[in-house]
Amino acid sequence: MKRNWIYALVAVLVSAVMLLSACTPSGGGGNKVVTFIFTQEPETLNLHYTNMYFSSILQQLWNHWAWEYDENNNPYPVLITEMPSMENGGISADGTVLTLTLRDDIFWSDGEPITADDFVFTWEMAVAPTNTVATTYPYSEAANVEAPDPQTVVVTFAEPFAPWLYFFHGLLPKHVLQPVFDAEGTLDNADWNNAPTVGSGPFSFAEWESGSFLRFVRNEEYWGEPALVDEIFVRIVPDDASQVAALVSGEGDIGIFIAYPDIPSLEEGGLSVIKVFSGYNEGWYLNMGPNAHPALLDVRVRQALAYGTDRFIISRDLLLDKTVPASTFWDGSPWTDPTLEPYPYDPNMANDLLDQAGWVDSNGDGTRDKDGVELVLRYLCNDRDVRMDMQAVIQQQLAQIGVGVELFNYDSDILFGSYGDGGPVATGNYDIAQWSDLPGGFPDPDSAYWLCSEIPSDESPQGSNWQYICDEELNNLFLLQKTQMVFDDRVETFHQISRIMYEQVYFLGIWQDPDIWAVSSRLSDVKISGVTPFFNIAEWDIP
Repeated sequence: MKRNWIYALVAVLVSAVMLLSACTPSGGGGNKVVTFIFTQEPETLNLHYTNMYFSSILQQLWNHWAWEYDENNNPYPVLITEMPSMENGGISADGTVLTLTLRDDIFWSDGEPITADDFVFTWEMAVAPTNTVATTYPYSEAANVEAPDPQTVVVTFAEPFAPWLYFFHGLLPKHVLQPVFDAEGTLDNADWNNAPTVGSGPFSFAEWESGSFLRFVRNEEYWGEPALVDEIFVRIVPDDASQVAALVSGEGDIGIFIAYPDIPSLEEGGLSVIKVFSGYNEGWYLNMGPNAHPALLDVRVRQALAYGTDRFIISRDLLLDKTVPASTFWDGSPWTDPTLEPYPYDPNMANDLLDQAGWVDSNGDGTRDKDGVELVLRYLCNDRDVRMDMQAVIQQQLAQIGVGVELFNYDSDILFGSYGDGGPVATGNYDIAQWSDLPGGFPDPDSAYWLCSEIPSDESPQGSNWQYICDEELNNLFLLQKTQMVFDDRVETFHQISRIMYEQVYFLGIWQDPDIWAVSSRLSDVKISGVTPFFNIAEWDIP
């Protein structure tokens, strides 16, 4: 049996390498080409239309942010002359006005200067009701954005806004997209979203063959120091096994979003594996909307699910003891209450809580029920191997406490589809959904996921509260922290937030999920940020 298993594995790896070889970078004649291996395909390159990790991390290749983050996750100015602060007047004393001074030597890749008008346009497009962006937050927090001159941007808030670092991720070129908006009344279908031939980074978008690859070539008109390599080739592979095969065989230079079980094979293959704190934590998002299972509206049932899942054995057996269960959405940062620990595995406690909530197995079929409704939950995640393996384990564990589980897996572009696109999570057609996520403004802790105003609807399809939770106490604390410019005050508010979410099980941490990267030894000067991973991509080289 073992020999047959080995032969089967070899056959899979050989097939994967043959598939990869059929799609090769265009580099030749001495060109330096760095090949990324992605296990998920970006859904768009316009950051305003996606929350997807594989879309956002490409930004620094082709489109700078106003400020970016170094390998220590510290912000530094890119398109602006200095980081705004109260000391230098960039932030008003009352925290309601943010002033940015732009460099005067920055240009789009077509030679047009980047000016304050592009910043104003970006804000206008983010809040325009005819654009069905992923979320209008935080741009909706600004009362006004003005350009008093080409090098000055003034953002005015109705009240102090502490998470201002959240702003101007994904600058839009006004001269390219204003005509599209004027003609169509929306940017939803703009060609630029998937073929942004005009950008501001060290590389320019060149080509995207859906399901296969993306190409970015050196921007010869770049206003900064030119990139040292000629091309970034992003190869899309179907799964983690294909990614490992490509990296170990030398078909790829850098692997992203590495699964813990694959670390030993990559290290044995001669690649460097590094962890980068990026604010991500793997977790469960429990639906409490109109399409949710009625049991989930009872906190005792949600707590029973926490006690009834052994996340410690999952960390040990599936994740090779290389991480631990997460306690909160903010694990690894000062924003989470340090007294909180992951729910222990306690099936007896889980059974007691379910009994108290009135969910009992009245018909002897092995599954609890109440008022004629069986306690069977829809459990969704994408088709990543480690998550599907975990689903199978969880299904068995919850069966021991009388909770049935139906497993569903989707391609990431479907799972994370917007409300307008009918995404199963966004439209609330699930009970448990699992993925890895972080605060939207990381390293700032702010998040709009649990604001009552962010619950999506036909009238407000861009809402990001896909759990349909409206807890007034929690909502008010999230609103309060945004106004707290004093660090210690804001930390204490977030400790209250994390305690409520822990006790109510609005988010159940599964494992702490720092970014894991695999890097080929042929690359030099590679630094990785947990916020803007490819912040120094222009300095990467192949000696």
